[in-house]
Amino acid sequence: MAKTLGPVKRKFSPWTDAAEKPFIRFENVTKRFGPFIAVNNLTLDIYEREFFSLLGPSGCGKTTLMRMLAGFEAPSEGRILLQGADLSGVPPYRRPTNMMFQSYALFPHMTVEKNIAFGLEQDGLPREEIRARVADMLKLVRLENFAHRKPNQLSGGQRQRVALARSLAKRPKVLLLDEPLGALDRKLREDTQFELMDIQQELGMTFLIVTHDQEEAMTVSDRIAVMDKGEIVQVATPAEIYEAPNCRYVADFIGDINIIESRFAGSEGQMSRIVCDSFTALVDQPCGVVPGTAVAFAIRPEKIRIALEPPADPAVNAVEGEVWDIAYLGDFSVFVIKREDGFTFRAAQANMARLVDRPITYGDRVWLSWTPDAGLILTR
Repeated sequence: MAKTLGPVKRKFSPWTDAAEKPFIRFENVTKRFGPFIAVNNLTLDIYEREFFSLLGPSGCGKTTLMRMLAGFEAPSEGRILLQGADLSGVPPYRRPTNMMFQSYALFPHMTVEKNIAFGLEQDGLPREEIRARVADMLKLVRLENFAHRKPNQLSGGQRQRVALARSLAKRPKVLLLDEPLGALDRKLREDTQFELMDIQQELGMTFLIVTHDQEEAMTVSDRIAVMDKGEIVQVATPAEIYEAPNCRYVADFIGDINIIESRFAGSEGQMSRIVCDSFTALVDQPCGVVPGTAVAFAIRPEKIRIALEPPADPAVNAVEGEVWDIAYLGDFSVFVIKREDGFTFRAAQANMARLVDRPITYGDRVWLSWTPDAGLILTR
């Protein structure tokens, strides 16, 4: 049986079908602002009905990429295609896209229903159609009882829903979301992420979201493009990004991880042996480099088991160290384990029971162990 990399959000993967044509295509796109290159010769395909995330730190080019699709910026080189049609020269108001901004940009003097209706009125739609669409949007975002309130009478989450409804009312082919949940508190942001997913699947629309919040991208996306310095480093599903990052940058950017400088010592059957300063480990992964090559061994804290006794199974990898620090986070605890050579591991343990007879605490000598398939070798 083939190995899998975590669950998928839904049975939807048009990018795996060679016969599928991309809905949006960035083709060798470069964007310069004077001498600064914001986007560098980037090619990317996004498929219809996909919830796609552009993820990266500030200044990586993700918002510039979205603004070029919306028509607010023009590429310096390359083309942007939507359903095979080149968008060059098409003004923003003529493009079948709509953008929801982080600030929401609601009209404070208008009621909720007037805010939603504004764009439709500007397009000259018949009054009855406007009324029907506004009613549909209010129902979709569950604000029927707030139609006559003004933005200052709403909570942050409700204002976010109004902005979403206004963006969807014009029925764009692509909804662009620029850090849409950044102003919400953590709990509300988490709840709204699931609401966005439900709305996107209910409408069958293509959503493109820009975010620097990795948890947000992992939650809502069918696929994620991780960006750095105007380039795409990896495009994959959330599970693939997390479990099989293609380089140190992606591994370190997504989630918490231990990255250990090592050397490739050779293959043992299907396994690879890596050598660190004071221990060796087997990794269930082929490694296409010659023995002696510098590599990095990467393993997530939750893949490491922590115990007061050495593991009974000789097939697992194990190292010993001292508990140096502990972060109790409620649902799990993170332990910082310092080894005699000075290297520190981070290991996470779920708090399965409210009370334990002998909790691991500061100063304890402990054993860390992991199976050969828990970590991976990074060659770049």
